[in-house]
Amino acid sequence: TLKRQREMPGSRRFYLMACKEGWNYLKYRLLKFLYLCPYDFLLSPKPPPPAGCLIEQLSEEKYECMVCCDVIRLMAPVWSCQSCFHVFHLNCIKKWARSPASQADDSTEGWRCPACQNVALKHPTSYTCFCGKVTNPEWQRSEIPHSCGDMCGKKRSGADCNHPCNILCHPGPCPQCPAFVTKACICGRTSQPMRCGQATVLQCDKVCGAVLNCAEHTCSQVCHRGQCQPCQLLVQQVCYCGVTSREVLCGTDKDGFDGSGHFSCQKLCGKMLECEAHQCQQVCHPGPCQPCPRSPSLVKTCPCGQTPLAKLLELGYSERQSCSDLIPSCGKTCNKPLACGSSDSIHICEKLCHEGSCGPCSLTSTIRCRCGFKTKEVPCETIHNEEELVFTCEKRCNKKRSCGRHKCGELCCVSVEHKCHLICGYKLNCGLHRCQEPCHRGNCEPCWQSSFDELTCHCGQSVLYPPIACGTKPPECKNLCTRRHECDHPVFHNCHSEEKCPPCTYLTQKWCMGKHEQRNNIPCHLQDISCGLTCNKELPCEMHHCKRLCHRGECLAEGSCHQPCTLPRPDCGHPCAAPCHKGSSCPRTTCTAKVALQCDCGRRKETVHCTDAATSYQRYAAIAMASKLSDMQLGDSVDIGQLITKKELKQTRLECDQECATLERNRRLAEALQIDSSADPFNIRSTSIYSDSLKEDARKDLKFVTEVEEEIKNLVELTNKGKQPKRSQCFPPMNREHRKIIHELAEVYAVESVSYDSEPKRNVVITAHKGKSACPASSLTSLIEREMTVRAPPPIAHIKQHSSKAASGSTWSKMVKEEPVIDYFDVQD
Repeated sequence: TLKRQREMPGSRRFYLMACKEGWNYLKYRLLKFLYLCPYDFLLSPKPPPPAGCLIEQLSEEKYECMVCCDVIRLMAPVWSCQSCFHVFHLNCIKKWARSPASQADDSTEGWRCPACQNVALKHPTSYTCFCGKVTNPEWQRSEIPHSCGDMCGKKRSGADCNHPCNILCHPGPCPQCPAFVTKACICGRTSQPMRCGQATVLQCDKVCGAVLNCAEHTCSQVCHRGQCQPCQLLVQQVCYCGVTSREVLCGTDKDGFDGSGHFSCQKLCGKMLECEAHQCQQVCHPGPCQPCPRSPSLVKTCPCGQTPLAKLLELGYSERQSCSDLIPSCGKTCNKPLACGSSDSIHICEKLCHEGSCGPCSLTSTIRCRCGFKTKEVPCETIHNEEELVFTCEKRCNKKRSCGRHKCGELCCVSVEHKCHLICGYKLNCGLHRCQEPCHRGNCEPCWQSSFDELTCHCGQSVLYPPIACGTKPPECKNLCTRRHECDHPVFHNCHSEEKCPPCTYLTQKWCMGKHEQRNNIPCHLQDISCGLTCNKELPCEMHHCKRLCHRGECLAEGSCHQPCTLPRPDCGHPCAAPCHKGSSCPRTTCTAKVALQCDCGRRKETVHCTDAATSYQRYAAIAMASKLSDMQLGDSVDIGQLITKKELKQTRLECDQECATLERNRRLAEALQIDSSADPFNIRSTSIYSDSLKEDARKDLKFVTEVEEEIKNLVELTNKGKQPKRSQCFPPMNREHRKIIHELAEVYAVESVSYDSEPKRNVVITAHKGKSACPASSLTSLIEREMTVRAPPPIAHIKQHSSKAASGSTWSKMVKEEPVIDYFDVQD
């Protein structure tokens, strides 16, 4: 810093930069020390601050929250840790408790205090005073901030102190209890007065003298804490059967030791019984052995236990004199339960009454697998104990493991908790390493790996000092990018860590892709610029031009022109329309061009193919030719050259139908009667308010349409005559087709219609508004009835025949018929 001050004296900016670099280096060394120090040191509990210091800092608003590093105001809601007594903003500690960083490492529940690392299960929810008696305490100038002003009353920290804190509600730990109590020593032989709540243990200089665990010796230690140590005296012990001996501490194995120097070795006794023929089969035991179980005085029944020996003696069996004599058999079936079978069907021994173990069973048993999914039949002779009644099936468990991602997959699983022992393997938040913990639920822990190298931006102006957590992005730099760019335009984006720079946005002048025009204010990075015009370049066929919009590259990407040929046909003059065929004659195909035709009066208009129009012309020409031939029979000369020219072919006309004759008759009648053409005496235009579909529905169900029209008409008339602004009427439930007719008729009458309820009780409600709804001039019912009435045939037109000389200058249509002469006295209404 002094060197830079000498180089640039008076430069305050350089001095500040030097101070900033020195502070960054100091932080780097401090962070490195904290990273290398033991983890227990970082998480060691902070000592609780003194209560007086806390009160002074809170009152002067100098105490800072450890979460947000901001000053705690007098009116701000706070929360105080009951372990370390640090004070935090309530909102800050709520966010910290919900964050993943606060979760306890050794348990799935609870959160850690950021100051003392004490784990708490209950999350902070409300703002209370320090003693916890008042919620949302009001601040008083004469009282401690965030306190209730009453006596604290909390239990003191002393283990044996039962006196509550007697000072006002305060932050920090409660002071020690000022009372004095009489406290005894550990052994209880002496006592002395001392301050309440002190953890000092009194110990006298007398021998304990308590009875040890062996119940024979006493403790020789001086007054001590806790239980006395076990007796350390070694004693020699011999088992009851006299086979095994051992040297153990006095008081060892009280359950198997009777205090006489003997113990049980848990082996068969093996002593010869009183009968001197059998040995004791009991486990090593104190006292004399029991009598021989085959003694005549003890055996009272046959081997199967069904018949008393006294009854067998009556039948002639000899009486047993010693334990070596055979036990008489009753001759019945043994019927003792065997190890095979199940709870539903118990297998019994089928042999005759016998001594010793029962023989193998000849039946089969149904055994079930561990999980209870499968069963199978096995011979009972293979089953020797109850454990063999269960086997392992090959069904794999499909239940989810504790992680919730993998299935158990164990054969014949009987586990209640399916713990997952696989490795998680998910990518951590750094995006470089994978989680090596056992598969678990929820998010993985942050990557613990760090780097001690400085992390800089691309230009090196912004620096992050170590330790740097894995996955940390380079620091944001606000200097302009110094990389090499493709263009020479000024750079407007900042330094970045991405490999590619953002596109250049400098506005320039560029040609469109087809070189049609130049455009201004185009960003530099845009390459494909279209002017939106048709390319219109001449194609290689020299007959067509490119019809694509402004594009890049060749016009014919497919290789050849496929536009329709524009050469006229020799017969009709329409374009050829076949795909472009440069260098060859047009193919002879049917002309598909559209031709607009109309009748002589102009009412009928149709668009047909050119071929159909030629066929129609030939038919009319044949009719005209027949008329000419009739004139030739009378001796007149006829010119038929005009019937086969192209000009006459283009003048093809449609034939007027009956409706054309009717309109022509009505027009002449209106002229004769001097009726205004704007009037509608024949209700021609009034029928346009009804759609064709509505007319078709009315023809199918005229009775229903008549009833609905009558209801709507009455509603509209009542609304327009009455004083209410609107009236409504509800129709009964009906099907969809009838509801459609009502909606369409409501539109004609300018009535509002709405459908309510669901099928099959869906109905329609109509509402007529005064001044808006009106009845049409002609109802749909009258229109349908008029159409269904049989009409008289139209008047017969009188055809006038002219000579061929008079008709030679007219067209072929005028030669077919002339204007009809209508007899107006035959016209009906």
